[in-house]
Amino acid sequence: MDYPGPDYSCIRQCSPGRYTIAIRIVGFSLLPAWGLTNAASTLVGQNLGANKPKRAEQAVWVTGFANMAFLGIIAVIFLLFTGPIIRIFIQETNVVLSGSVCLHFLAYGYLFYALGMAMIQGFNGAGDTATPMKINIFCYWLLEIPLAWFLALPMGIGEKGVYAAIVVAEAMMTMVSVFIFRRGQWKNEKYNSARPLRISFSKKNKMGNLW
Repeated sequence: MDYPGPDYSCIRQCSPGRYTIAIRIVGFSLLPAWGLTNAASTLVGQNLGANKPKRAEQAVWVTGFANMAFLGIIAVIFLLFTGPIIRIFIQETNVVLSGSVCLHFLAYGYLFYALGMAMIQGFNGAGDTATPMKINIFCYWLLEIPLAWFLALPMGIGEKGVYAAIVVAEAMMTMVSVFIFRRGQWKNEKYNSARPLRISFSKKNKMGNLW
């Protein structure tokens, strides 16, 4: 018996217009979360510059839990009122149904993403930009994209497989980020670009010497 191969008809059925509105709603809901986690980056830089690594670590955890509380509320709203939210923008039944599926899946990953965002910004604030790059390449390029293709086409799950892959990638990003963050290597001076600024003034140089 010959293997019929993957069914690519779901590509035609799941047109971008059916989930574009849902993705835009997700992006809009994440804007405050991005602003909140940017505070973690600033606080880490300030506290490492003041030689207070424990306070820097605490700032990331506090920001992460606050972000989880915010996005947790948003996730509950998405799970309970998905249809009415999408109908604000469009009334087409197919779009509303597809968008509801998208929001439901992504809402399950909001708590993971909330904490992972804070961890990533913590690395950035410490000057360790290589770690977020490696995490993103692994979780989103090497895991999410192949997994989305595998679930959507060979497994025949369709758009639900794509949304499930996004949640899996977000969860993996958070777990990897937390593991690396708890190791504390980001506190080392070689990653810290926000060192204290020392100024000395002398009669010969009124502008002062910076080092």
